[in-house]
Amino acid sequence: MALHRLSSVTIGVPNVDQTARYYTDFGLVPEEDGWFSTVDGGRQLRVVHAPSRRLIELAIGVDDADDLHRIAARLNSLGIDAAPGPGTLSAVERVTGVRAVLAIEPRIQQPEVPATPYNGPGRVERAGTRAPGILREHSVRPRKLGHTVIGSTDFETSRSFFTDGLGLKVSDEIKDTGAFLRCSTDHHNVLVLRAPVTFLHHTSWQVDDLDEVGRGASAMLAADPDRHVWGLGRHHAGSNFFWYLKDPAGNFSEYYSDLDCIVDDSLWTPSVFEGAKGLFNWGPPPPPSFLKPDDLAELMTGQHATR
Repeated sequence: MALHRLSSVTIGVPNVDQTARYYTDFGLVPEEDGWFSTVDGGRQLRVVHAPSRRLIELAIGVDDADDLHRIAARLNSLGIDAAPGPGTLSAVERVTGVRAVLAIEPRIQQPEVPATPYNGPGRVERAGTRAPGILREHSVRPRKLGHTVIGSTDFETSRSFFTDGLGLKVSDEIKDTGAFLRCSTDHHNVLVLRAPVTFLHHTSWQVDDLDEVGRGASAMLAADPDRHVWGLGRHHAGSNFFWYLKDPAGNFSEYYSDLDCIVDDSLWTPSVFEGAKGLFNWGPPPPPSFLKPDDLAELMTGQHATR
């Protein structure tokens, strides 16, 4: 795959300082210029001012200049202008207004995190000692940006931009509603949803394991219980454990672990799910505000309120 990583996202919010403090609490490391870093992915989130919350830009890594030339040709064939730069190519998705920037970058290298010993029926991997997860005292730090989810008022056009234009591959679909798309070996890096208004639904951040999902969310909720949205659970599409929280601008952020990886396209068959089946396998049912965020009406009328 010429595409190999979701490198970063830039989100616009009306309340930059509050939102920046939230993502610092979330475990991202703030830089001096509005960027936030993860352990393995480097500078992966930028928070800037905008009248209402939205995804402004996403960056995708490619291997070389030939990849950029091929993507430019595909975009041009769709009637989409592709602006070249030094080692980069940018184009705007016309429905959502999201700018995609493709850049020649090294592939992300993540050091192996040893699996936690796990006791089960007929299997004792951890004898005479407590589970390591309950002994951890450090703050949870996301390893990398996993994916972003955007709502589009023209689902087919937005989907085509990412697949036919940029070259993302379809991993799974929610019938007539959404497409899980990948630009790496992760199950999905972009999820495009059919929506009544363009908006950023959530960003998702990888942590080491289930304990880190729970520890991270617990610490966030101890500081502010109103941050809770949905969790703990396991998704069906992607299979990952999840817990969703809400930032002060109204965007959701997800801690996840154990996501499906697709290293050989020939061994993966995309599925089309209906209803909630693709959304979660177990856990509490999603609250109505997860499916239709509370501020959608405000976003539709341009009257988004700072939270």
